[in-house]
Amino acid sequence: MAGSSFGNIFRITTWGESHGAGVGVVVDGCPAGLPLSEQDIQVYLNRRRPGQSRFATPRKEDDTVEILSGIFEGKTTGTPISLLVRNTSHRSQDYSEIASYYRPGHADYTFDSKYGFRDYRGGGRSSGRETIGRVAAGAIAARLLEQLGITLCAYTRSIGPVSISSFDPDECDRNPFCMPDADAAEKAGGYLRQLMKEKNSSGGIIECVVHGLPAGLGDPVFEKLDANLAKAILSIGAVKGFEMGDGMAVAQATGLTNNDSFLPGSDGAVTKATNHAGGVLGGISDGSPLIFRAAVKPTSSIAALQQTVNKDGAPITISVKGRHDPVIVPRAVVVVECMAALVLTDALLMGMSARMDYIKKIWGK
Repeated sequence: MAGSSFGNIFRITTWGESHGAGVGVVVDGCPAGLPLSEQDIQVYLNRRRPGQSRFATPRKEDDTVEILSGIFEGKTTGTPISLLVRNTSHRSQDYSEIASYYRPGHADYTFDSKYGFRDYRGGGRSSGRETIGRVAAGAIAARLLEQLGITLCAYTRSIGPVSISSFDPDECDRNPFCMPDADAAEKAGGYLRQLMKEKNSSGGIIECVVHGLPAGLGDPVFEKLDANLAKAILSIGAVKGFEMGDGMAVAQATGLTNNDSFLPGSDGAVTKATNHAGGVLGGISDGSPLIFRAAVKPTSSIAALQQTVNKDGAPITISVKGRHDPVIVPRAVVVVECMAALVLTDALLMGMSARMDYIKKIWGK
């Protein structure tokens, strides 16, 4: 299977299946000397861990990370960093029934079409559990960005029809939906409880804001910063839409309302009066906060009756069994944040070769 690696210089390869012995990632290209411990990674994995509320799958996993290589005396060595999270609560019998049919909204049919075979135990490689490797690697990238004063903040902007109308970042840790608005979180809970009674599920929107990003990251053609972010975020299994800045709303704008006017900054740097572009112009960061959103689909595995076909093509009615989230959005917030961290870290390392004066700062005598 191709396509399990991502990045150019800061490059990751995820591996493992939902019901295998474990899942993990190999991170290559991380500079030597970055302070890093298992706890630095664990805090990110804890944010996506299952079983933390009634609105998440009851599958009980500690998701404890083990660093197998690439760290010595608390710092990265510059060699590949191998990370492992063991699976301890896989119940493959919950999925034995689906071996004979294709679940609506899942990759069952497309896997069979491509490989002539599929791991039906929880989706195998296409399971949301694959994102553990992304989060573990993204935690390292975020640690590197932190050393440069670059911070990322992702949160739930909406669940179903319920959207935030205020912003308190500390509130994200006080409700199970990672919403920075207490009132919206309460309404989202009521909405989801009703869907759960109906054996149904919901989607939502995740927003991510990056502060401290310098101007000049990205390239103007195939390695555009926004294009690479789009690929990274859309590679997350449940994400079906991506937009930066004003996003799809630009179709209703005019040049005068959409353009961001440049202004002289107080420190002599160029700044902007607005940020409709979301921090990227011509595929290159402009020094403004980077802002993007991801649309996450409703959980595909629902207990409500659905129509599908079996492997022989005969129509059948099913109810998907197992342990599933009524909404994926809250646990996907950290995945979105970590994928963005991977893109930005790779862009920073790629950008070091863009100008002769940068090279002279490192290698000049």
